[in-house]
Amino acid sequence: MADQPLASENRISDPGVPVIRNVNWGGLRALYIKEVRRFFKVQLQTIWAPAVQTLLYLVVFTTALGARGAVPVGGGTVAFADFLAPGLIVMGMLTNAYANASFSLLVGKMQGTIVDYLMPPLSTGELLAALTGGAVTRAFLVGGAVWLAMALWPGVHVTPQHLWAILWFGFLGSVFLALVGVLTSIWAEKFDHAAAVQNFVVGPLTLLSGTFYSVERLSPTFQAISHANPFFYIISGFRYGFIGTADSPVLLGSLVILGVDVLLGIIAYRLLATGWKTKS
Repeated sequence: MADQPLASENRISDPGVPVIRNVNWGGLRALYIKEVRRFFKVQLQTIWAPAVQTLLYLVVFTTALGARGAVPVGGGTVAFADFLAPGLIVMGMLTNAYANASFSLLVGKMQGTIVDYLMPPLSTGELLAALTGGAVTRAFLVGGAVWLAMALWPGVHVTPQHLWAILWFGFLGSVFLALVGVLTSIWAEKFDHAAAVQNFVVGPLTLLSGTFYSVERLSPTFQAISHANPFFYIISGFRYGFIGTADSPVLLGSLVILGVDVLLGIIAYRLLATGWKTKS
């Protein structure tokens, strides 16, 4: 009897002692790959179709308003096509980041498969990171496709001047809309709810943030309203990476969006951790 191993020695771990004590990198990677594969299987719809649609925006607006018109930005002037192109690129990134993040949990709740997200040995932070990472990946793929199409389009100059600003504000903006999408998927109970946020919140704030016009042309009142719109700082900083000038201080915009991302991340984390509208 003395030579027989104790029962506790045969157990993988004691009750209440976590097996995965740090970050579950394997599970995090698996969920991230699942999210990427989900939209990549239909890449014609999720990547290339938004790129073509955004390019059509450029063609229509430059044809109607004139590609050579000058737009005042940061004390100087920029050709309208060169001013418009960066805003359209980041607009495509933002809308697709939201679309991707607002889909996963919502479909899971509607089809009864949300247990596939909640039962695996993933912490709340790992779940949130995988969902956000998949949305950010889609956003950058769409942005790259749009940039390539515009680079080949005659009369448009989209050569990066400050690559760090393009990557930084593209990342901050994609995380921002990804977190908004996660929050929407937690709250929504059907696709109409997610579409309502897209149509009445995300869409108007994106269009009224200086994508198609310079805020310097607005009255002081509407300039103040534009500066209260976080989308304005994303687009202004992203555009700075291409044309070298911005409608607002780049550092201020970076801090504003970073602060908003942190706040939304905390809210999303708390809601997922408490299981609000995700756990029965």
